[in-house]
Amino acid sequence: MRTGLKTGPGPSGVRTGDRDRRKISTGVRWKISAAIALVGALVAVALSLVVHNAAQVSMLDNARDLADERIQVAQRMYETTGRTQMFGVKIDDPGIPKDLLTKVAEGRRATYVSEGADGVPDIWAAVPLKTGQVLSLHTRFTDRSADLMGDLDQALLIGSIAVVLGGSALGVLIGGQLSRRLRKAATAANQVAKGESDVRVRDAIGGVVRDETDDLARAVDAMADALQQRLEAERRVTADIAHELRTPVTGLLTAAELLPPGRPTELVLDRAKAMRTLVEDVLEVARLDGASERAELQDILLGEFVTRRVTARGADVSVRVIHESMVTTDPRRLERVLFNLLANAARHGKPPIEVSVEGRVIRVRDHGPGFPEELLSDGPQRFRTGRSDRSGAGHGLGLTIAAGQARVLGARLTFRNVRPPGAPEEVPAEGAVAVLWLPEHAPTSTGSFPMRPDL
Repeated sequence: MRTGLKTGPGPSGVRTGDRDRRKISTGVRWKISAAIALVGALVAVALSLVVHNAAQVSMLDNARDLADERIQVAQRMYETTGRTQMFGVKIDDPGIPKDLLTKVAEGRRATYVSEGADGVPDIWAAVPLKTGQVLSLHTRFTDRSADLMGDLDQALLIGSIAVVLGGSALGVLIGGQLSRRLRKAATAANQVAKGESDVRVRDAIGGVVRDETDDLARAVDAMADALQQRLEAERRVTADIAHELRTPVTGLLTAAELLPPGRPTELVLDRAKAMRTLVEDVLEVARLDGASERAELQDILLGEFVTRRVTARGADVSVRVIHESMVTTDPRRLERVLFNLLANAARHGKPPIEVSVEGRVIRVRDHGPGFPEELLSDGPQRFRTGRSDRSGAGHGLGLTIAAGQARVLGARLTFRNVRPPGAPEEVPAEGAVAVLWLPEHAPTSTGSFPMRPDL
């Protein structure tokens, strides 16, 4: 506490404390709540210090004014009667502070505040007498004033806690609303990224309040529309080119069949057939990208269907039916997916190739070097065949078509590599596994319609 004269400064103090700063790695809600709570706490502490100091200074000023009035009364009484009995007034008190004596020596009446031994302020008042002596009055800060300051500090503490809690609650409400809108926007953006072109972020977040989230949503929607238009234009160009190539390639293949037998004729026929296959695959990819394909559904026994189709294909593939199941699907598209997976395993993997059927799940495994990491992370990509040890012949369209046909069936196609149990990622794979998960219910929501089985 500082000391001073009549016009000097009142008491002041410095509060020190350690504040833990924790790193918040949660969502926007808690960050906003923490920010509001921190600002509220700082404002509450600052206001509490100001109010505390102002109240204490005011009480000390009142006490000094009272001491000044009393010393004036005591001075008049002493000069009249020669007595100093009232108010505890003393003549030449040896305990008078030196600063106060300096002022009195100048012939001025003054008051002074000093800090007592127990921290309670001492109030002094002194006046010079005509005899050259000093008449002084010494009182302490009253217990009632100390109680008032204690009550005020308690009220300020309760008010500060209430401000922090109220600010935190307000931050949770405001941040929660913003966080919900951002989560909805992120979910909608992920759906757009997965190919659901009819999803719009602005419609997903809803609400009538315009804020930065709406601007972000509209920007994402505009970007999605632009990308969708560009992809659609590229798809139409690809389909048109493939369609235009279809006729000359067919004519080329027909003409090659009329050539005389021989090695050159075989080479021409082989390349012409490869070109025709490529054109047909590109057309199929374009149709699948257009999302206009619909499944023609039938009820089939999945294990029997897979066994019959693989056997009829004449491939050196073992089929094992672990659990038979009746499914509703499009047999033609299912066969396309199955044969593309088998062709990929035969082209890029190593024997033996194994097919297993368990309920609604079909697994195709080879014992080759495994799928490339790009395929495992990004999924099948057209004209990307992966690593050199799995590139072989092909254009990367087989798995792309398989994944597209699986989407039409409402199924899910996943890929993984087989490694020894507990082996790290750098250990070479012991084979690749493609898993087709057929849906429990027929995909009628895509516009498909059920058909009577005709197998």
